[in-house]
Amino acid sequence: MKQACVIGWPIEHSRSPIIHGYWLKHYGIDGTYTKRAVSPGEIEAFLNGLAAEGLAGCNVTIPHKEAAFRLAANRDASAIAVGAANTLWLEDGCLCAANTDTYGYMTYLGREAEDWGRRDAPVSILGAGGASRAIVYGFLEAGVPEVRIFNRSVERAEALAQTFGPRVKVLPWDQRSRASTEAAVLVNTTSVGLKGAGSLDMDFTDFHPDCIVSDIVYVPLETAFIREARRHGLRTVDGLGMLLHQAVPGFEKWFGLRPEVTDELYDLIAADIEAV
Repeated sequence: MKQACVIGWPIEHSRSPIIHGYWLKHYGIDGTYTKRAVSPGEIEAFLNGLAAEGLAGCNVTIPHKEAAFRLAANRDASAIAVGAANTLWLEDGCLCAANTDTYGYMTYLGREAEDWGRRDAPVSILGAGGASRAIVYGFLEAGVPEVRIFNRSVERAEALAQTFGPRVKVLPWDQRSRASTEAAVLVNTTSVGLKGAGSLDMDFTDFHPDCIVSDIVYVPLETAFIREARRHGLRTVDGLGMLLHQAVPGFEKWFGLRPEVTDELYDLIAADIEAV
């Protein structure tokens, strides 16, 4: 039996076991996927003991993504670009790492808004944390001419920009609406809106009608940010698809089959979110 898990501190909130459990059942695979609470002081010992525990690998969530990156022997380009890992697997006894947030976000964006890149326009990103790094990397790899970062902490945004080079520009937080009116895509990577808390206070009045507004927050499925964008007639992309698609590469590494993100799976996780 093949085994994998998700680790974090805390970990109770994770929906990864529902996602992977769905695939295991759907494809008739003899395997398990569980969640394990691992404290920061235990992370190194836990990862060094994956093989001894019979684990093919694991997903990694807060606060272990940077430690997972550091402890891996082999890191793919996505993990190196972001400086963090969310997917680990064993290969010839070596711990390997990837950051599949880039894949998850860009895949879902392309699925929901296939024409997002048809205009030669910048992309605006709110926030400068780990998720922002993964998404900046994705847009740069896709050939976007300029990515604009808006963050309350200018220093953190500038550190991110220095990592990726001259195509990434840092603009003041108070210009987030005015400097995004011509954007091809506007992405919220902050936690504002999670469980309905806080407001980004965006003014969508003068936005280009083809702008795609995207939020990586998926609890609730329709955040105030998304709702306001829709009220102004803009197309939107919710945060749940990123969660589902980022799980695909790990499942393939651990269980040997590349799963499909279906409407049935989306509805299953959406129902779980709405039940909370």
